[in-house]
Formats: sequence, structure tokens, C-alpha cells
Amino acid sequence: MKSFAILIASLLTISSSSAFSPSSATSANGKQLTSALSMTAADGSTTSASTTSPNPVIKLAANGMSLLKPIFAAEATIQAAVLGALSNVDKDVVASNIETLKKENNVLIYTYALSPFSTEALSILDAYGCNYKNVELGLEWFLLGGTESETRVALSKEVESGATSLPKIFIGGECIGGYAELASLVESGELEEKLKKVTKGDSSSSSVMPNLFAGLFK
Repeated sequence: MKSFAILIASLLTISSSSAFSPSSATSANGKQLTSALSMTAADGSTTSASTTSPNPVIKLAANGMSLLKPIFAAEATIQAAVLGALSNVDKDVVASNIETLKKENNVLIYTYALSPFSTEALSILDAYGCNYKNVELGLEWFLLGGTESETRVALSKEVESGATSLPKIFIGGECIGGYAELASLVESGELEEKLKKVTKGDSSSSSVMPNLFAGLFK
């Protein structure tokens, strides 16, 4: 198991640069604007989002991480129990906040700032030009506070597998899973259809700036 974890880390290091480089600009109100259904490839050329494939190395690593699910699940539960108790976190409030955000946003994603899986998922959403809300729980799982740790556990209950990994992506209030599931939707052509259904009538192509940088544009 230790060797497998090292292999995953190596794969992520090799693929540390994103396969996606979304075409973007910053508006006066600080929101990032993306071209609908278009993206900029590594060579600078613009391609249709529907014809661009997800990063295969990141997808392979994401699928491989499922083998470590029992370990991360146990760790997440202990972390939430300890930090949640120290911070006196109300689990019901955490669950309520998640439900509220699901209802208020057609596309919602929970991420870690330093996670390559989160970075790639955000790149895909940017490439499709959809409006989304990005809730950044922290830099990584081992740097979470009490509320964030409880949120991580609560989010694991949104998927049948019980995976505690991020990102967690919601489209139309339904959790589709994480990066591996998002990549599969891209490859099957289903993502565009799902996004069209929930964003029908929304002519805006702006996306919420990640929390890490939001303050710079106020």
C-alpha cells in the first residue's frame, strides 16, 4: 500500500502542470470571465471544450486513489472528531450549509487549493464556460480546521462510495463525484448536456474566483 501511495505521488509530480489553460479575463467586479465552450491548449491554439480530453495521468491517479479510500475515510473521521470537538462544530449546521449552497448554485465544487485533482476539475469547468461556485476548504486535507474537517466528512456522504477526497462536484444539486467522474462525463459527451440543462437561460459565462485570490480584486 505504501508503494502504491508513492506511485500515485510520482504520477502527480510528473503531471503537476495542468493540461488545461482556460482563456480568461478579469472584469471590473473581480469575476473571471471565460469563453463559453472554448479553451486554450498548451500550444496557444483555441479548441472546443467538447473536443478536449482530460489529463490522462491525473485521471489515472484519481482512479487509483480509490484503493486508498478506507485509509482516508478512517483518517477523515478521526480528524473531524478531534478538530470538530475542539472547535465545538455543529454537524447539523455544516450539513445545512452544504444543502443551502447546493440549492443556490447550479454548479458547485468543493476543492483544495494545492490539489492537482481540484485544479484540473476547475480547468474543465472553466473550459466549458459555466457559472460555478468554488468552495475552497483549505490548502489540503491535512491543513483543515474543525469546520472544514466536518465538511469533508459530510461531503463524503454525498457519494455512494463514501470517498472523502476532493473535489466534490454538484450539478443541479446532484453530486456527480470527483475528478475521475467529471473526466468520464467529458469523455462521454454527457457533461455538456448536463450543464446545458442546469444553466438554461443563464447567458453569463462568469465564474466565481477561488477564495485564495478573491480578496485581491475587491
